Amino acid sequence: MDFYTIVEKARKTGKIEKGTNEVTKAIERGTAKLVIAAADVNPKEITQHLAILCKEKGIKYGEVDSKQKLGISVGIPVKCSSVAVVEAGDVEKEIANLK
Repeated sequence: MDFYTIVEKARKTGKIEKGTNEVTKAIERGTAKLVIAAADVNPKEITQHLAILCKEKGIKYGEVDSKQKLGISVGIPVKCSSVAVVEAGDVEKEIANLK
C-alpha cells in the first residue's frame, strides 16, 4: 500500500493534519503516528525539518513524489506539502508495518 492510499483511508476513517505548520505542531505534541512530505516542495527548507523532528520523536516518516497528488489524497483542491496521520482509523496495521 502506498502513502497516498494510506492518507486517503486515514482521512476517511481517522484524522489527519495537513500543511507544514499543522504537521509540525502534531509532531511536537507527539500526536502524529505517520508524517508524509512531498519531495517536490520548493524551496526544500519548507519541509526539511520534518524528517529530523520525526526521527527525534520516533515518528514514522515517508516521502511522496508529488504535492499535487498529496493534495488530492487529502481531499483538498490545492497542493499539499505535508500530512500527518493523527488517528489511523482503518490503516493502523499498514502504518505499524512501515519501516
